[in-house]
This record gives sequence, C-alpha cells and structure tokens, in this order.
Amino acid sequence: MTGVSVVRILLGVIGAILLISAVVVTLARASIPIFVTVWMFATGTLLVIVALLEITRYRSQAAESGHIQPGPGGGETNEPEPRFRRTEEVFVDPTTGRRMRVFADPNTGERRYVAED
Repeated sequence: MTGVSVVRILLGVIGAILLISAVVVTLARASIPIFVTVWMFATGTLLVIVALLEITRYRSQAAESGHIQPGPGGGETNEPEPRFRRTEEVFVDPTTGRRMRVFADPNTGERRYVAED
C-alpha cells in the first residue's frame, strides 16, 4: 500500500466518522450547539469528497477501474494509446516532485498524464 493510499483511506475514514457523528448528535438531540454539528457534517462531507476525488488525480478511468498501479508521479504507467497526442504542456507534481507530460485526445479533449523521468 502506497503512502497516497494510506492518506486517502485515512481521510475517508475520518470524514465518515465525522458524518456519522453529526447524524448521531442530530438524532439524539444532544445539547451540542448547532454550529458544531454543521461543522462536523460539512468537514466530514468535504473529507469524503477529497478522498474520492484524489483517486483520479492524474489517472484515466480505465487505469482506475482496471486496478493498475499508479505510475511515477501518480499518472499512467506508460504512454497512452495512439489516439493521444503529446502536448507541450509539462508540470511538476507538487507531492512527488516528478515532471509530468500531458497527452491529449484531439477529438474528445480527454487528457492523460505520464511522468517524464
């Protein structure tokens, strides 16, 4: 299990705990101020959404659904299929420091990311 997977799972679990706590507090009509319950619900929802969105950060849906291990920098493991064209767009992934090359399908606009190092 990679460090990113552990963080994703941890965020999801904390978010779920906050959501469940907000629901329990609301149903129990506890004497906790309403802003605390709203904060727990909002923060829990945000953490669960972040955990779910982080899954597809630089990866295609095909790579995610095929349970293919992420490549360097969290992108694809190799160059994408021929319909994708190499672009001049390059960026440095802030979490890994890897240079990522962008490939795009000119017909659909779909993008794929591959580490250059």
